[in-house]
Order: sequence, then C-alpha cells, then structure tokens
Amino acid sequence: MSRRVVYFNGQYIAESEARVSIFDSALMSGDMAFEMTRTYCQQPFRLKEHLDRLYASLRLLEIDCGMPQAEMERITRDLLERNLPTEAADMDWQIMHDVSRGPLDIYRTTFPDGIRPTISINCWPLVTHTGGFAAKYDSGVHLVIPAQQTLPGHLVDPKAKTRSRVHYQMAIMQANRMGPGRWAALLDPDGFLSEGPGWNMFLVKNGELLTPEPRNILLGVSRATTMELAEQLGITVREGNYGRYEALMADEIFCTATSYALVHATTFEGQLVGDGQPGPVYRRLVEAWKQLVGVDFIAQAYGYARRLPEWERAQLSTIEGSRT
Repeated sequence: MSRRVVYFNGQYIAESEARVSIFDSALMSGDMAFEMTRTYCQQPFRLKEHLDRLYASLRLLEIDCGMPQAEMERITRDLLERNLPTEAADMDWQIMHDVSRGPLDIYRTTFPDGIRPTISINCWPLVTHTGGFAAKYDSGVHLVIPAQQTLPGHLVDPKAKTRSRVHYQMAIMQANRMGPGRWAALLDPDGFLSEGPGWNMFLVKNGELLTPEPRNILLGVSRATTMELAEQLGITVREGNYGRYEALMADEIFCTATSYALVHATTFEGQLVGDGQPGPVYRRLVEAWKQLVGVDFIAQAYGYARRLPEWERAQLSTIEGSRT
C-alpha cells in the first residue's frame, strides 16, 4: 500500500484507513468546506490565502471546526513533511483540506464519544493532475457555454468553497455533450460570464485584462495572483460584466486554477480565439508566474506526463502486493 499518511480527526493515519461516516453532513447534504493548495519546489503556494478562504467558508456555513487557523497551518506543513519521503525529491503535491460539521445529530447514538466536526487533510502527488493535463498547455482548451448557470449569490454565495457543487457537475456533463473535452464557461443569471467548474476566466482586449466582477464567482487565489502579476507588468486589469459578445470579440482568453496556474483557450463557442495560439499577454503572465513560483510548471507537467504511466503501474503493483 502507499506509505502516504493523512491527517484525520486528530490523528495521522494511513491514507487507505481514512473513513468518513455515512451519517456525515458532508455526505448527507454536501455540507463541507474545502480547499485545494499546491506546492512549488515542495513548498505550499499561498497556503495562508487558501486557509483564509477555508475559514471564511466555515464561518459562512456556521461550522466551528475547533481548531485555530494557525494550528491548521502547522498540521498541514507537518503532514506534507511526513509525505515528502514517499516520492522523488522533484515531486510537487496537491494538499486538500476538507472540513464538515460532522455526523448529523439524529445519529448521535452511533457515536458514544460524541459528535464533532470532521477534519481531514491529505497530500497527493501532482504527477496525476498536471501530468494528465500537460498537453493542454500546447493545445489550449475549448470553451462552451452550457445550459447550467452559476448559482446566484443570494441563494448560495459562490465565494464560499463548499462541496455543494452539483451545478458544476451538470455544467461539465452538458459541455461534454457539446464535444469531447469541452470546458464549461458558466453564465450568471443575468447572462454575464462568471466562472468555470473550479476555475476563473480572463479575457484580453486591446492589451487590457478583463475578468468577471467578484459577484457570482469564487475569488480564486490563482485569479488574484494573476491580477497582481498583471499590475506589476503594467497591464491594466478591469473587473466587470462581460458576456458572450465580449468573449467572441476578445483577442485572448485564458483560465486560471491552482493545479495548472493558467491555460489559454483555443476556441470559444466553436470560434477561434485570436489565431488560436497563446497570445502575448498570456505568454507574459506565464513567464511572470514561473518567476514567482520558481518552477517552469509547464516543463514540469510534461516531465510528469512521461513518468505518469510508470508511476501508476508502481502504485497498482504496491496495492496488489499488499493483497497477497
């Protein structure tokens, strides 16, 4: 079995032994806040900002996890250190935090020691995430608008990162029916671009960076990083209401997310974005990202792609060996 360990409700245990109760509020109603952070050079990137958002989400959900944020950060760093020796020294990691209010009270007799929030933190090698993604840095992604819209903030505030995300899954399925591998660019109820399922979007027009205003979107850490880098490069950044028209008129479109940082869009609604290649503003931002994090994450992803088949075989072999 994998030698990776996770933090689960006060203990460090083997990854394969972590279990969430079938009566947990996360399973019953998606009542769970979460965060996904990644490392660069084995160091968590903007962990504080991710944990700030996690605790803001918990406040909105009215979940007291019983752990100060500083302690959550200490445990996270300790967990990463425990897992680093299980992989090659050049492996970067995904760090996932999941926090729910715990099992529902009506099932309390099943828990004689009492009900408490469920807190789990895990570390997973990024070889599967960015290795499987690598080719998109060259090919770009194809954006389409699905029927599913973003949930408006007056129903469920999208600034909280929760596991109640069935609308994302609906959008992904609808986009896939529009063409294999299509990415869903959601509109808000007013018909303006909002976000994708787990990523933010940017348009470029006449050298300026345009992005949906922070109304019906998750305020992505990678989104904020990209805006900061743009301002440092002297690129004007505008937040506003942009729709299908503005996207079709854009010189460039790209998406941002924690795992891959940023990737350009080749088409929008079946039409080429610019000449279909990475544009000059996007290329400048990619280089600024590489300088900031100290890693050529695109080259790293291609390296992981080459190693991924053997890595997966080794994982499966270890699991099979533990069964004999």
